[in-house]
Amino acid sequence: MRLSTVILPIYRWAEGRDVWRRAEDLGFHAAYTYDHLSWRNFRDGPWFGALPTLAAAAGVTERIRLGTLVTSPNFREPVTLAKDLMTLDDLSGGRVTLGLGAGTTGFDATVLGGEGWSARERADRLRDFTALLDRLLTEPAVTHDEGHYRAHEARTIPGPVQEPRIPFAIAATGPRGLRLAARYGQAWVTTGDDRVGTDGTPAASRGAVGAQVSRLEATCTEAGRDPGSIERILLTGFTPDRPLDSVDAFVETAAAYRDQGITEIVLHWPIADSQFAADQVTFEKIATEGLAQLG
Repeated sequence: MRLSTVILPIYRWAEGRDVWRRAEDLGFHAAYTYDHLSWRNFRDGPWFGALPTLAAAAGVTERIRLGTLVTSPNFREPVTLAKDLMTLDDLSGGRVTLGLGAGTTGFDATVLGGEGWSARERADRLRDFTALLDRLLTEPAVTHDEGHYRAHEARTIPGPVQEPRIPFAIAATGPRGLRLAARYGQAWVTTGDDRVGTDGTPAASRGAVGAQVSRLEATCTEAGRDPGSIERILLTGFTPDRPLDSVDAFVETAAAYRDQGITEIVLHWPIADSQFAADQVTFEKIATEGLAQLG
């Protein structure tokens, strides 16, 4: 199992650079950030852009992978996003992972002045968004004139450092999203089951995630893909588990989800006075000792 972190883009860079450097020093496999224009109860506080933050992080790190969890079509366009991603992959020396999801009806969906999309339209747009991004990041010139997104002789030259393109980590639990992950994803992302949420039991959450993994594997098989070829990422913080209470709590949680097929677990970098509050010393001990104790 791999251990990664997600660092919310709430820090002025004078402080943020030290956080991203520390994530690398602690040995995390990857450091992700949210790609929102604001998020829930952080809406009225500091919140910086995801891609510029990752570009800055690329300049102060050398080994750790960098990425979004997740980017959605709510305020992004494939042509401009592909150009930015190509540039970020170059700046980082090929260390970028792009998390992709359908988005929600929240602030990001209406900030540009439009109405929020239905669940069906969000799924349609993610399908079209992902398919066009795949082309833009693998072909030097793309013209595309169908679905929700367009491109006219769009150039993405010289292309990403990573070949054949930047890896996609697709967040999905429904049948359409799982088919998208099976077709385009190098990884799949879950935050658990909304029906369990944070009020259920850890056992119920773990069983629900195991059922999601089983559906992903079945979908891969139906698509003619080896289910073992796709990584399975759990973004913690939205299930009843409390992996940051202690190293022992982390080891128990990680082992349980590993048994359900998860291959990468992501912990939120602690933020005081928020739902992601945790003891920094314990968090860093988990980062440096947790996987070794997991065995």
